[in-house]
Amino acid sequence: MAARGKFITFEGLDGSGKSTQLEKLARSLRAHGLSVTVTREPGGTGTGEKIREVLLHSATAGLSPFTEMALMFASRAQHIHEVILPALAEGRIVLCDRFTDSTEAYQGGGRKLGSKAVLRLHEILCANLQPDLTILLDNEVSFSIERARRRNRRHKAGRSEAGRSEKSPEKDENRFEQESGAFFGRVRHAYLAIAARDPLRVHVINARGTPGETHAVIMELVRKKLKV
Repeated sequence: MAARGKFITFEGLDGSGKSTQLEKLARSLRAHGLSVTVTREPGGTGTGEKIREVLLHSATAGLSPFTEMALMFASRAQHIHEVILPALAEGRIVLCDRFTDSTEAYQGGGRKLGSKAVLRLHEILCANLQPDLTILLDNEVSFSIERARRRNRRHKAGRSEAGRSEKSPEKDENRFEQESGAFFGRVRHAYLAIAARDPLRVHVINARGTPGETHAVIMELVRKKLKV
């Protein structure tokens, strides 16, 4: 029987560089001969991707914060069952773009639902599965928001160009980027509170440097923590 794999999650504000750093880590680990599964939340499964479209589309309106949180956990429960636990059982390293810390930060902090309901749902629906390591990329709120919005403007322009060339348009995932700076300030505060509460698991990485500099810090952390 294969030894259980390792579960590494990436967290941070939209525009913090999570996706870039996750892909860089995946390439580095694979270059060392390790088996890696890359996935994301919300999403990661056929069902989860449908839920993601509802949650992130800029035209989605009228969701209560509790509905939003429930949909996040619906996607997550299926993701754990279908992707994460099977990959870990095969001894793979699972790299996941967001996990329950995102729900605690965005819905618990940003939407002001608090941590208690999030943690209770995680215990019930996710069997309290905890990552072996969580990498929290931290940057100034204003920088992250502007970077996310620039990315979305590029995507919007790409969709318009794709429409003219009859190519498949890129999905609209802009709903959260429309929130206020105060909302994202609460999200960042909640993330830092999670890191303070669980310092052995959650490591805050200063994401203000270049992507290469940030990747080097992450690789050193992963080597030390997981001995890979």
